[in-house]
Amino acid sequence: MARLAQTHGLTDVQQEILSTVRDFVDKEIIPVATELEHRDEYPQAIVDGLKELGVFGLMIPEEYGGLGESLLTYALCVEEIARGWMSVSGIINTHFIVAYMLKQHGTQEQKDTFLPRMAAGEVRGAFSMSEPGLGSDVSAITSKAVKDGDEYVLNGQKMWLTNGGTSTLVAVLVRSDEGHPEGTAPHKSMTTFLVEKEPGFGEVRPGLTIPGKIDKMGYKGVDTTELIMDGLRIPANRVLGGATGRGFYQMMDGVEVGRVNVAARGCGVAQRAFELGVSYAQQRHTFGKPIAQHQAIQFKLAEMATKVEAAHAMMVNAARKKDSGERNDLEAGMAKYLASEYCKEVVEDAFRIHGGYGFSKEYEIERLYREAPMLLIGEGTAEIQKMIIGRRLLEEYRFQG
Repeated sequence: MARLAQTHGLTDVQQEILSTVRDFVDKEIIPVATELEHRDEYPQAIVDGLKELGVFGLMIPEEYGGLGESLLTYALCVEEIARGWMSVSGIINTHFIVAYMLKQHGTQEQKDTFLPRMAAGEVRGAFSMSEPGLGSDVSAITSKAVKDGDEYVLNGQKMWLTNGGTSTLVAVLVRSDEGHPEGTAPHKSMTTFLVEKEPGFGEVRPGLTIPGKIDKMGYKGVDTTELIMDGLRIPANRVLGGATGRGFYQMMDGVEVGRVNVAARGCGVAQRAFELGVSYAQQRHTFGKPIAQHQAIQFKLAEMATKVEAAHAMMVNAARKKDSGERNDLEAGMAKYLASEYCKEVVEDAFRIHGGYGFSKEYEIERLYREAPMLLIGEGTAEIQKMIIGRRLLEEYRFQG
C-alpha cells in the first residue's frame, strides 16, 4: 500500500469499507473513466456498483436502512472514488447532502418517506441554491414560494444542479415571505422545499423543467443542469422541517459537510495526479536516465507528495471535528481551501512532468487537468473560504483591549 495519505486510528470496519471501495475504484472506475469522460457519458454501471456496495446509504442511520457511518468514513470513501474519477464523487456528494439535511432537519414523516429509499439508491438527491444571477451571494435569491391553501406555488430559475437530470428528489432553496414581514433579514425569509420529480430532461413534472445538460470544460459524465419553476405546486408537508424561514441555515449546514466532501475530492484527485507523475517520471528517459533521477523532477515530486499529505491531514481533521459534534466551519473552510488549491498545483506539476504527452487526450493527466479547476469554485470559492476563515479567526482571537 502507498505510504501517502494514510489515516491512523480507523476501526476494523472502517478499514474494511475503505479497502472494498479502493478495490472497486481500481477495477471498475480507473480503467474506464477517461473513455467515459471523453464521451461525456453518465457512468450508470459504476453507479449501480456503488449502490450494491451501499455507498449511497453510507451515512444514513441504520434504522433507515443505511450503514450509519461517520463523516470521516464517508470522506475517506469519497477521496478514493475521486482518485478514480471525480465526476463519480460528485454524483454521490449531492445525494449525500440532501440525505444529511433530511437526517438533521427533516420531520419524522419526511425521514420515514425518503431516507430508506435514499439508502438503497432508489431515490437520488440533488440540491439547489445558485441562480443565473448569483452564486456565493445566497441572500440575493429571487426564486419565490407563495402560499396557496395547503400548497406553495414556486417560480424562478436555478442554476448549476449536479445530478439535475438523474435525481428524483431536489432540495430547492427559495424566498418565502409568508410569516416574515417586510424588512426581515434575507436569510430569515428563505425556505427549503423537497421537490420530487421524474428523472430526465424537459418537463419532469407540471411546472418544473430541466432544460438539458450544461456543456462543461471538465467534470463530465455527471449531469449539471438548470432548473426552471413556473407555477410549480408543492404541498406544505414538503417544506423541509415543516416550518418556513429555516432554509438558509439548513442549506449552510449541508454545505458545511459538503465542503469536507470537496476537500476529500481534492485529496483524491491530487493523489491520482501524484501517482501518474511519479510513475511516468520513472519510465520516461532523457539524457541517458529516467527523468525521476534528475534533481529538478525529484524536487517536484517532493513538493507534490508534501501537498498531498498536508491536504489529507486537514481534511481528516475537519471530518473528525464534525463527527465530534463540534462546530467545524473553520476547519472545513481551511480544508476545502487548501485541498482545492493544492490539488490544482499537484495536477499541474504532474502535467508538466508528462511534458508534451500531458497535452494528449491519450494520457489520463489531461482529464485531471480539466477537472481540478471545478474544485476551486464548487461549494464556495477560495475567496469565500478565506472570508469564513478570517471571520472565525477574529471570533476566536478577539482582541481584549
